[in-house]
Amino acid sequence: MDVGGLKESQWTSLSDRSGPTETPVMVMDANFEPESFGDKTAFGDPYWYRESFKSPYYNQSHHVFRAKVREYVEKEIMPFCHEWDEKKAVPVRDLLQKAAATGWLPAILGQPWPQEYAPNTFGHDIDYFHELILHDELSRCASGGVLWGLAGGMGIGLPPVYKFADKALKDKVVPDVLAGKKIICLAITEPYAGSDVANLRCTAEKTPCGQFYVVNGEKKWITNGVFADYFTVAVRTGGKGMNGVSLLLVERSEGVETKQMDCMGVWSSGTTYVTFTDVKVPVSNLIGQENAGFQYIMLNFNHERWCLAAQASRFARVCLEESIKYASKRRTFGKKLVDHQVIRWKIAEMARQCEACHALVEQVTYQMNSMGPEESMMRLGGDTALLKVQATKTFEYCAREAAQIFGGASYVRGGQGEKIERLYREVRAYAIPGGSEEIMLDLGVRQSMKMAKL
Repeated sequence: MDVGGLKESQWTSLSDRSGPTETPVMVMDANFEPESFGDKTAFGDPYWYRESFKSPYYNQSHHVFRAKVREYVEKEIMPFCHEWDEKKAVPVRDLLQKAAATGWLPAILGQPWPQEYAPNTFGHDIDYFHELILHDELSRCASGGVLWGLAGGMGIGLPPVYKFADKALKDKVVPDVLAGKKIICLAITEPYAGSDVANLRCTAEKTPCGQFYVVNGEKKWITNGVFADYFTVAVRTGGKGMNGVSLLLVERSEGVETKQMDCMGVWSSGTTYVTFTDVKVPVSNLIGQENAGFQYIMLNFNHERWCLAAQASRFARVCLEESIKYASKRRTFGKKLVDHQVIRWKIAEMARQCEACHALVEQVTYQMNSMGPEESMMRLGGDTALLKVQATKTFEYCAREAAQIFGGASYVRGGQGEKIERLYREVRAYAIPGGSEEIMLDLGVRQSMKMAKL
C-alpha cells in the first residue's frame, strides 16, 4: 500500500491517539522521508510533492491528508467535470455527503475544527495547511464550477453561522451542513451593491409582534443559491451605511425565488439571482447582534480571498501541467512542440510565476496558522488582498499562454483542450468576485501602510 507517497513499511499504526477514530491512523516513521507524489510531470505539483525536496510547513499528517483528498478527487470528480459543466449542474448533495464520509468536509469551514458538530477522525490536529491542501487538490479538476458548488457556498455561507449565531441556531444548521444533508450559501452581493457592502438595499423589517423579520430585496451572483436550503443574507435592519447591516439565516420558503444565471464561467456552480418577497424570518434566525452584520462580513472576507487565491494558484499550475503534457506529444514542423525554443520559453515563464505564487500562498498560510482570528483579520487583510491579485493575475497569464500552446484545441469544448478552454472562461470569476483586482490592490496598499504605523 502506498499512502501519501510512502510505502506501507515506512508507516506505523498508532492506536492511542486522542480523539475519536474510525480507522487506524498511519503515522510517518521519523527515519523515513516521503517519496515523490503524483505523476512526476515537471512543475505539475508543488515543490514538497517531489522526492528529496524539503518544506518547513508540512508533516506526516499533511502527506496522508493529501493522498486521501486526491483519491476522492480522482474517483468522484475528475471523470465528470465536462459532463457537469455542459449540464450546468453539479450533484452537490451526493458530492458533499461522500466528502463528509471521508472526514475532510469540515476543513472547508476553516479553523478551528468544529469538533462539537463533526468529530475529527484523522487522529491529529487540522491546520490551515491541511485546508490549503484541500483547495489545492480539489482544484486539480480544473473546474471553478465544481469547486464553488462543492466548497464555495459552504465555505462562505456557514462560517458566519458557526462563529456568530447563538447555540440554538448553530445546533439546527451546522450538523446537517457538515454532513452534506443541507446546502448553505452566502447572499450579500446585489444588483446595485457588490464590494460596496455598506450600501446594500435588501431590507428586513420587524413585524409589529416583534417575532419576525420580513425580508424584501434582491441578491445577485449567489453561488449555490439555486439549490440552497439556507441563505446567510446581509440585510438592512437599521439606518444608512455599515452600522445598519445585519445577517439573517433565511430558510428556503414561500417568497424565496431563485433563478440560475447564465455566466461566462463556473457554469455548474449554481450562480443565482435571488429575490426575497415578504419572506417571514423568525427573529431567532438573527446571526449575532442586530446592526453588527458588517463586521461579521468583513471577518469572513480574508478567509474567502485566501481560498480563492489557493484555487487560482492551482488552476494556473493546471494550465502549466497540461501545456507540458500536450507540448511533449504534439508535433509541428517535424518535431515536438516542446522542442521549439519559443514553447519552452512560454513554459518557463508560466513555471516561474506558478512557483512564486504558490510560495506566497504558503507564506500567508503560515501567518494564518501563527495568529488568532482577530489579529489575522487586522494584520493579514492587506497581504491577503495582494495575494488574491497575484494568484488571479498568474492564473490569467497561464490560461492565456496555455491556450496559445494548445492552439485550436483550446477553442473547443471537450477533447484534449477541455481543461484549458474551461479555465480560460473562468479567469474573470476569480479576478472579480471576493473583491476585484482593482479594489484588492488599493486595499492591500492602504491596509499595509496602516499596519506599518502601529
